[in-house]
Amino acid sequence: MITGEQIRAARAMLKWTADDLAKKSEIGVATIRRLEAMNGLPSGQARILDAIQKTLEEGGVEFIGTPDHQPGVRLK
Repeated sequence: MITGEQIRAARAMLKWTADDLAKKSEIGVATIRRLEAMNGLPSGQARILDAIQKTLEEGGVEFIGTPDHQPGVRLK
């Protein structure tokens, strides 16, 4: 799973707007913004977080660490 902070960081690294990520992941932009505003691991959103993570990874980022231990993002 990924955190709201990782979503924001990954999107910034790719220079994608929230609208870009929403279109590419087929997740609503309001949902993207809500998840990004959360600190830590958003609960109850596994399917949505998986779709966002897959889209960002396909865009060229790699998620590192775990939500509880040194979560981060880097370019592939």
